[in-house]
Amino acid sequence: MSVKTTQEPIEDPVQKMNRMYRWTRHVYDGSRRYYLLGRDRLLDAIAERPGEHVLEIGCGTARNLRILGRRAPQHTLYGIDASLSMLATARAKLGQRAASDKITLGHGLAQDFKPTAHLGVDRDFDVIFFSYVLSMIPCWPEALEAALAHLAPDGQLYIVDFWDQAGLPSWIAVALQRWLALFDVYPRPALVDTLQRFDEIDGLSAALMPIAHRYAYLATIQASGSVPAEAFEGLKGEERRIKTV
Repeated sequence: MSVKTTQEPIEDPVQKMNRMYRWTRHVYDGSRRYYLLGRDRLLDAIAERPGEHVLEIGCGTARNLRILGRRAPQHTLYGIDASLSMLATARAKLGQRAASDKITLGHGLAQDFKPTAHLGVDRDFDVIFFSYVLSMIPCWPEALEAALAHLAPDGQLYIVDFWDQAGLPSWIAVALQRWLALFDVYPRPALVDTLQRFDEIDGLSAALMPIAHRYAYLATIQASGSVPAEAFEGLKGEERRIKTV
């Protein structure tokens, strides 16, 4: 079931993220485990891969990267986040585990991502993933475009995020989406449609796995060679559509 929500407020994204997480970053990892479902399933898939360069966009406290650092030491790990507050917590947690030299963190917006500017590396990434991030970004096509632009040939993109809760009782879907909107989190049907259309593009394959009766989904996008231009053209169309709404 898709629930109509109010229009998202416009605010500087860095200020917004710093304000939102100034205090909650201290309890973020403990509280989110109960409703950010599917994250560990995503990490399982990445951990099983051979040694690669792996980037998380919207890494927050680096919870996911810390888990990968322990479970998949074969990977070289990177993360960026819009919130300086969250990155301060991430670096503190990495320092406690003596893992700061294994994971490179940078500050930046998903839609503006450039490896050299934000991470000090001049390379693309074999794996890129978003974990409950795109539902917080109004300009999600630009964020997805930036990620795909830096996906290495034959690379893989993973996304885990809220879906439409269509398999749950309607009152639960309504209550959940209203509660999420209080934190500027919005399930994005157009994003899911875009990911599914990727499967129709030569050179890409897309799989969408529902989690807990469509409470959330796990999407896997696999490139065969470089990401085709048609994928970027579709995202440009979504950018224009959002700007005219």
